[in-house]
Formats: sequence, structure tokens, C-alpha cells
Amino acid sequence: MSLEGKLVSEINIKCDGDVFHEVYRHRPHHISSMSPDKIQNVDVHEGVWGTVGSVNYWNFIHDGKEAVAKEKVEEIDEEKKLIKKRIIEGDLLEDYKSFYITLHIETKGENNLVTWIIEYEKRNANVPDPHTCMELLLNVTKDIENYHIK
Repeated sequence: MSLEGKLVSEINIKCDGDVFHEVYRHRPHHISSMSPDKIQNVDVHEGVWGTVGSVNYWNFIHDGKEAVAKEKVEEIDEEKKLIKKRIIEGDLLEDYKSFYITLHIETKGENNLVTWIIEYEKRNANVPDPHTCMELLLNVTKDIENYHIK
């Protein structure tokens, strides 16, 4: 049984894909006002918002409990609207040796497709795949969409 895995989920959003990308890249600290029951706070700890190498610290609710994650922005492709982040500290690393989250947004007219990719390595075979983390990302995506189409 492999301890490494990859989850991919896609969701269509009605709000502007460029706006969605801009929120995650340059204004993740605003997500707590768009999804307050899931994201409590986001702070930049190193660097500047939306730049490769910057480090952000998230306070969020996962599986009904308060959790934290420190992430480092590994890659940004503005043309593809792609952001890849690596979790470097926090509650997720209790169960996973490595944890990467990639966000990719495709915009074609009024069609905006958000793709979330989680790549991970479990600490042992008893650790579940991070389906609840993916569910959290999808639910926050819906909250951001609803915030922008009001």
C-alpha cells in the first residue's frame, strides 16, 4: 500500500475566475470575511502576499476543530492562474510527511473551472486520505463564489 497520494477535485464557479485567483494570490487574508465559519484568520509571516517564497499562516476549522497551517508559496503561474503551496508547519503535518495544495483556475467566457489538487505522503498506513481537507477547500470555494455573486 502506497503512502503517497493525490486528490483532484474540480468545481465550476459563477463568479469571475480572475477575481477568485486574485483573492487567493494577493488577498487570502480577506477569505476569513468571505468564509468566517471555516477560515478564522490568515497572516503573512514572511515575504509579501502573492509572491513565491512568501509564508502564510492560516487559522481554520477542520473536522469541527480549530487547526493551523503554515504554508510556503512554491509556484505561481499568472498566465495559467496556478498557485502551488507547501504546508511547512501545523496540524496537517501530524498525519502527513508532506502536503502540497495546488489551485488552478481556467476561465473561458462565463465558464470558470476551479481545480484543487492535494499531493501528500502519509506518515503511516493508518492515516486516512485527506478527503476532509479537500471538502474544506471546496466549501471555502463555494463561500467565496457566493460572496462575489451577491
